Amino acid sequence: MSTIDFRVTSAQLGASTRIISLGGEVDLHTAPQLKDALDAAIAEGAHRVIVDFEGVSFIDSTVVGTLLSAHRRLRADRGDLIIVCADRRILRTFEVTGLSRKFRVAPSLADLLAGNGR
Repeated sequence: MSTIDFRVTSAQLGASTRIISLGGEVDLHTAPQLKDALDAAIAEGAHRVIVDFEGVSFIDSTVVGTLLSAHRRLRADRGDLIIVCADRRILRTFEVTGLSRKFRVAPSLADLLAGNGR
C-alpha cells in the first residue's frame, strides 16, 4: 500500500466533537496529514477528538507520537482523545506502548456513540 492509498477525513459531531477517520497505512510518510487533521480539530475548538482506525491496515511509532502529542494538548484543556479500533494488529501497538491505558478505546464508532466504549 502506498501513500496514495492513505486517506484522512474529518467530520464535526456536535459543538465540540470531531471525528477523524483514517484509511490505509498510517506511518512516517502519512502521519503529518494525521497531525494536520488533529491540529485543525483542536484549533477549531474540539474538546473531544475521536480517531477512527476502521480502515487502517498498518501504523508505526510515528503515529503513536502524533496521537500522544494531541492527547496531551487536549488533556491540558480538559479534552479527550478517543481511539476507535477493533483490529487486533493495530490494538497491539497501543497495548505494547502502554497507550491502551492512556486512551479510551472503543471497538467501533457505533459502539462509542451508543455509549458502549470503555
